[in-house]
Amino acid sequence: MQRVDELTVAALQMVSSDVLDDNLKTVERLVQDAVNAGASLLVLPENFALMANNSAQLLSIAESLGKGPIQGFLQRLSAQYQCWLVAGSLAIKATVNDKVYACCLVYNDMGQQVAAYNKLHLFDVDIADSKGRYRESDTFKAGDEAVVVDTPFGVMGLSICYDLRFPELYRQLLQKGAEFIVAPSAFTEVTGQAHWSLLCRARAVENSCYLIAPNQGGRHANNRVTYGHSMVVDPWGEVMVELGTGEGLAIATLKRTDSEKIRTTFPVIQHGRFSMTIKSD
Repeated sequence: MQRVDELTVAALQMVSSDVLDDNLKTVERLVQDAVNAGASLLVLPENFALMANNSAQLLSIAESLGKGPIQGFLQRLSAQYQCWLVAGSLAIKATVNDKVYACCLVYNDMGQQVAAYNKLHLFDVDIADSKGRYRESDTFKAGDEAVVVDTPFGVMGLSICYDLRFPELYRQLLQKGAEFIVAPSAFTEVTGQAHWSLLCRARAVENSCYLIAPNQGGRHANNRVTYGHSMVVDPWGEVMVELGTGEGLAIATLKRTDSEKIRTTFPVIQHGRFSMTIKSD
């Protein structure tokens, strides 16, 4: 694949509701705005299509990989607007009854689905917020593979939200050739205030790569509150652009010369003495 030296990217921040059609209309509007602003690689947040009220509602929109109306919509968008589209996470049917994968799908600028990553780390925690108890494993099946995909700018590594807390995944992506990484998320307000910026910057610094991190950002119909502050971080850990809350676009231009310079002059990656592997369930 022919490489480009610069890439303008957009992290699309949403406040997804429990109404699928409304969310998809918002996606298309933000995609159009991002492309008009010059972005050619767009990243949607986790749960972009639906912030479900319960497992039954989420399961009702689950699709088989490679077919279904939501995937058809994403295919059309990427082809129509001639952009690379990273669809944060979508419920994709798993082999286990009544469970789905939280799947990050990647479409190229011709509308072809070129990668699918199933979220490896499931958010099973208790938090002092309005929801209190989170158990993704009740609905989701964990993935078992780190995934990268070749793009015109370079090799892109895929991750989702809670993955940010597991540096061994990002080192696995690095070992697979990742030159930049996406982390579509729906961080809670409580955990976001404490750790969001810290984690995004750390994953960029330790892997000497750009990180594109769109987040959900506001109060949702299911009473969940997400942190927002979608950002793009450079390989030195500097935040290039950051939003607040509410819908918006975090747009930045990535430069290969900048990332290559850091990896050459400060070769921390080459100095590593441990290898990492992903443990399957």
